[in-house]
Amino acid sequence: MKPKTLTQKGIAHSASGKRNIKKGQVEDALGAIAGDAGLQLRGKIKQAKGKLQDGVGKIERKIERMVDHNS
Repeated sequence: MKPKTLTQKGIAHSASGKRNIKKGQVEDALGAIAGDAGLQLRGKIKQAKGKLQDGVGKIERKIERMVDHNS
């Protein structure tokens, strides 16, 4: 199996990140409605994780574009 390029990895990381952001938003909202501070906190943590994953994905794609441009 051929190894994934940075762009492919970046797309996968961004997609996972966006899913985690959405899941976190739902958990945060449900926690607020239910008055469950723990659920709200888990939602906020999941959103932060998602933003980090998406950021890593963007960096991976940018690095590959820079490498391809300079080659």
